[in-house]
Amino acid sequence: MDLHGQRVVVLGGTSGIGLATASAAAGAGAAVVVGSSRRSSVDKALAELPAGAEGRVVDLTDPAGLRDLFAGLGPIDHLVHTAGESLALTPLDTLDMAVARGFFTVRYFGALAAAQAAAPTLRPGGSITLTTGAAKDRPLAGWSVAASVCGAVEALTKALAVELAPLRVNAVSPGVIRSPLWDGMAEADRTQMYAAVAATLPVGRVGEVRDVAQAYLYLMTQPHSSGVVLTLDGGGVLV
Repeated sequence: MDLHGQRVVVLGGTSGIGLATASAAAGAGAAVVVGSSRRSSVDKALAELPAGAEGRVVDLTDPAGLRDLFAGLGPIDHLVHTAGESLALTPLDTLDMAVARGFFTVRYFGALAAAQAAAPTLRPGGSITLTTGAAKDRPLAGWSVAASVCGAVEALTKALAVELAPLRVNAVSPGVIRSPLWDGMAEADRTQMYAAVAATLPVGRVGEVRDVAQAYLYLMTQPHSSGVVLTLDGGGVLV
């Protein structure tokens, strides 16, 4: 998975899966740019990434700001969109519709706006990789919003793969991954959740961010993949 001579932009690339992907892309030889809404997050990420990585502060919900970002960057080879806060799991009877719309703002509309802004700057052979999730495949009670967002991103991926061809558009669909997305939980509850999920999975463990990063690298470097949603859930859809 060689990315030497290529430029990769990772939106949401300052923590968790995004940071792991940016690090893996840099390790594969790419010139990496990470983007986040917070300067402190960008600075922290750049301290962890290899020398030469760049960072940009951009409101990932602002289409005009995203257009300015990509216009300023010039030609790129790959866009990866991993931005999104932890999806709250809420029963339908207590669901706050304003909060539900907010989850779509970054995870769906943010991805759509990023693709719109980046597409004209992508070189031939380039790609866009979005992020969905296994919630769409086997939702549980309280997952109506999480499953809906993930399903919408999967549909978007396939539609863009047709519309933007021959540019390639794919998505990664992680299951439960040990990442900062779960930091809002109490540590004991988080540890218990990881253990409970691991016990149900054929692979016997929850995923790590470095596992998922390899999926993004594969989709960036696999020239015959488009419209693909690559699931990394430890076999969770099977059990």
